[in-house]
Amino acid sequence: MEILLWLVPAAAVTAVAMVWAAWAGRPQRESTTRSDADYAKFARAISNGRPVAAPGRTLLPRERDRSTGIAVRPSRRPQAQPRRSA
Repeated sequence: MEILLWLVPAAAVTAVAMVWAAWAGRPQRESTTRSDADYAKFARAISNGRPVAAPGRTLLPRERDRSTGIAVRPSRRPQAQPRRSA
């Protein structure tokens, strides 16, 4: 029975994790304290649209290299005369 004592710390940590997960996953209470001013602020933020680029910067799409998924070495030019060993 003493040989199973090494399981006690793991069982304790597991039990604590299960209690924490149950507590963290509980249904949250909804906050109903939002005022009409909060809704108006949200409506203004949504209606503004997308942000505009800074002056002097262009929003041109970058050219992307076409990837084929295969690594290819660049070809070498043929040499005028092949090298010969002595």
